Amino acid sequence: MKETKTVSGTPETRAALHEMMAAFEAFKGANDARLDEIEKKASADVLLEQKVARIDQAVSAAQARLDRVVSEALRPELGSVSGSGSPSVSTAGRATSPFHGEEKAAFEGYVRTGASFGLEMKAGLSSAPTSGGYIVPAETERAIERRLMAGSPMREIATVRTVASGVFRKPVSTAGIASGWVAETAARPETDPATLALLEFPAADLYASPAATQSLLDDALINLDDWLAAEVEDAFAAQETQAFVTGDGVNKPKGFLSYPVVADAGHAWGQIGSVASGAAGAFGGPNPTDRLIDLVYAPGARYRPNGRFVMNRRTVSAIRKFKDADGNYIWAPATRPGETASLLGYAVTEIETMPDLAANSLSIAFGDFGRGYLIVDRAGVRVLRDPYSAKPYVLFYTTKRVGGGVQNFDAIKVMRFSAG
Repeated sequence: MKETKTVSGTPETRAALHEMMAAFEAFKGANDARLDEIEKKASADVLLEQKVARIDQAVSAAQARLDRVVSEALRPELGSVSGSGSPSVSTAGRATSPFHGEEKAAFEGYVRTGASFGLEMKAGLSSAPTSGGYIVPAETERAIERRLMAGSPMREIATVRTVASGVFRKPVSTAGIASGWVAETAARPETDPATLALLEFPAADLYASPAATQSLLDDALINLDDWLAAEVEDAFAAQETQAFVTGDGVNKPKGFLSYPVVADAGHAWGQIGSVASGAAGAFGGPNPTDRLIDLVYAPGARYRPNGRFVMNRRTVSAIRKFKDADGNYIWAPATRPGETASLLGYAVTEIETMPDLAANSLSIAFGDFGRGYLIVDRAGVRVLRDPYSAKPYVLFYTTKRVGGGVQNFDAIKVMRFSAG
């Protein structure tokens, strides 16, 4: 279960939200003037086009600031835990057991000084013989996972599952059991059984090597759990997000854009259905909103209630100018902290690794990513302390095993920017 915090009451989030709303109102005014001029003169003044572009950049910057403020507010704050072996109390007021205190104290001793004598026997921290180092305490692992959840957009929208083995296998039904209507005394012919497929999600090694000086490690005020989680968060989140979108599945997760993509009308299990934009690298037709509506209705009805758009900020910038047939903007900013911007009433998740608009690109995805994409975390994060390779710095070779792939090919659709 995801942990959430209430962020709407903080002054910084209110200020970021106000800035976002003000920037979008200014954008609408300038863009309306641009569209009026195009309608009257068939083209807009260069200075007006530049003004719209500047305000659009301000809207994007305000949205980024709002997202950053909310993300930082949602990151967990780790309470300090005593290393003396006696029970201690976390910020939530829950007592931790003496065993957990001893485990944490032993791991902190290893991180600060390299002392590993009796680490396995006394603290229950197992070694990782294949790559060296030790499995971190549960508190540290949970801290890393929670920070990744707050910092990785794909983890926010996909299903995340922790497993005990290196490969997670999931049987799925690609064709349901047949059924039929019969009279009270009529014969019941045997129906065809369900068609099952076995999906495999192997976990691959994801690593980072944060560095610290020995003086920093000697500082008793430094919370090493928080420091290590913060150091690996950005590196892990960037690598993961890239792989979840475009990864080829070789020593990394398989991204949802790496599966075969075919026209939605003829797509089968194992393929991602696509809807054409109507023009190479652009939206075709007099009303580009129609193409987005086609994409919304490409997944089945059961996937639309939790559907969302996924694209990068440059694609968002292009779509922000669109209006519907009634003259209303189809993109709307978040109205409350913690919410996301919406497009045609559906949430928008910005992922920078989505392709830019180009001929034949797959720049926009829509669907229920919670049902469509599965992220697999292999339990256990390993840390190897290395004080030799980069003196005077101490490196912490940190490894986490992660896998991922599409688990329901009907739940995610993409837009291909082509004529057909």
